[in-house]
Order: sequence, then structure tokens, then C-alpha cells
Amino acid sequence: MKKSLSLLSLTMALSIFTVACGANNENTTGNNDEANNNANTNTEENVANNDVAEDAEQPAEITVEHELGETVVPTNPENVVVFDFGTLDTLNELGVNPVAIPQGNVPSFLSQYEGDEYENAGTLFEPDFETIYGLEPDLIIISGRTSEAYDELSEIAPTIHLGVDQENYVDSFKENATLLGDIFGKEAEVEEKLANIDEQIAELNEAASSSEETGLIVMTNEGALSAYGPGSRFGVLHDEFGVTPADENIEDANHGQNVSFEYVVETDPDYLFVIDRGAIVSGDGEDTAEDTLDNDLIQQTTAYEEGNIIYLDPELWYIAGGGLNSVSLMANEVFDGMQ
Repeated sequence: MKKSLSLLSLTMALSIFTVACGANNENTTGNNDEANNNANTNTEENVANNDVAEDAEQPAEITVEHELGETVVPTNPENVVVFDFGTLDTLNELGVNPVAIPQGNVPSFLSQYEGDEYENAGTLFEPDFETIYGLEPDLIIISGRTSEAYDELSEIAPTIHLGVDQENYVDSFKENATLLGDIFGKEAEVEEKLANIDEQIAELNEAASSSEETGLIVMTNEGALSAYGPGSRFGVLHDEFGVTPADENIEDANHGQNVSFEYVVETDPDYLFVIDRGAIVSGDGEDTAEDTLDNDLIQQTTAYEEGNIIYLDPELWYIAGGGLNSVSLMANEVFDGMQ
């Protein structure tokens, strides 16, 4: 009898164990299914969230406020027409190629854009509207020389004005570069290049401003002289680069203040910075900047006697300033000239 009870007890124990294991397996399976479902759901949600984040980081279009108005601009535009050589310089540094530019007076360091693979968009002052219309551009970028054509160009495609504010040169240049980075998805590249330029300008400013030597910047044109001071077209020399002006009272005009050779002698700068406009608008002629300044009066100045007459690159300063490369080269010219 005891043996029968023992056998019965063992059978019942095994049954209970089997039921318990089955329940545990069901619970485990259920938990695993639920975990897998949750994981799949989370994965789908993460993918969706990443897509949303990417869309948020790179919108399809942005609104640009500029000197001539407000324009809705598509991001990553493919067909871009550029009427500003400073902007062209920045786009070149970022690896962005326009489809058309005005192919007259292209700076030598951007000469590749004179090639047949790029359309000629006319001139800085007179765009070829028919050619531009046929290109079906997504974006047109202009500056001061093309500003009168803004309304007509805006009828063809979104058009923005990216000129440099002469009274706030470096900040406005940086704003323009940052905007181009936003438009073309090159934010990181722009940030890195601007950081390098900030360091470069800071070094120049420290060296120039700590010196007691003065500077005067003049532009020569057909034998005549124009002087520029702080806040002027070429005022970046003083305002940002830190060169002490030899004359604080130069008339603030886009074309400078007409001055004589006697004025230069009286002002007597330690450094004379010279931009040869004739080299740009007239090509190689008889009245070069060197010819203009080769006289007895200029030879009486401290700048001449100390060998401190510095001929700046007119392509950089006169037609292609405000670019990621050109601003750096401009700072280099001044720094090297003052060493």
C-alpha cells in the first residue's frame, strides 16, 4: 500500500512540474514576443525619427533676407548663376560649381570658370537675360554691380544680393559665407575655414595695431589718385586688419577722396598701400600704378624711403573681395608687406 502511494505521489509531482514548466515556457515565449515587438516598434520609430531629424536639419528651402528684399531659396540648388566674384571664390572653396558667370574680368585665380563648360552670363552690369532664362536656374546670386537688374533677374529665378558691408566688412563676409554653407549643405566646411581666417586676422591685427607705424591706402587710375580711410570701400585695412590710419578724416566715398601727390607727402604714411584700378579696367597700359607713383614728390615720403610701398593685388581688393580665399589672401598681403 505504501509502495502504491509513493508511486502515485511521484506521478502527481511529475505532473505538477510539467504544468509549471509549460507555464514558464509560455511566459518566456510571450515575453520574448513582446520584447521583439517592442524592439521592432522602437526600430521603426528610430528610423522615422532620424528621417524627421534629417528633414529638420536640411529643409527644402530657406528664406533669405538681403539688401534688396526677402527671397525663398531652395537648398542644394543645382543650376546656379553667380554675378559676384567673391561669392564665386567661396563656392569654389566649397566645391560648388555654378552653371554660368559673367566671363569678363574673371580673376586669374578663378580662371577655370572661363572654360566652355560654363555659360557666359553677360557682364556684371549687363546680364544676358536670354541665356540665363534658357539655363532654368534654381538660384541667382548678385552683388552691387548687378543690383539694378535684380527685379528682372528675380522674374527668372530666386535672386539674392550678397554684397559685403564696407563698414562691417569681416562680419558681413562671414554672414555671407555662413549663408552659402546653409544653402549648399556645407556648414562644417565653412565653420572650419572661418575659424582659420579669424586666427589669421587676429594675428595681423595684433601685429599692426601694436605698431606705431601708420598706413594709407590709395587707388591709382589713369594717373590720378584716390585715398580711402576707415569705414570706406577698402577700410578693412584699418577697421579689421588693424593698420593705424595716417589720416582719420578721409572722405567716406565709394570711389574714395581725390587727392594729390602733395597730399601724400603731407600725410607721410609709414606704409603706402596701392591698388591699381587701371590694371583691371584697362589691362596693361602705360599708366600703371608704378608709373603713376614714380615721381619726386612720392620719393620724399617715409614709405618710399623705407621701401614700404606695397602694391596690392587689384583682383583681390577691387573685384573679388569677400570670398573665403580672397579675404585670407588680402590679410596675407598686408601681413607680409609689413614684415
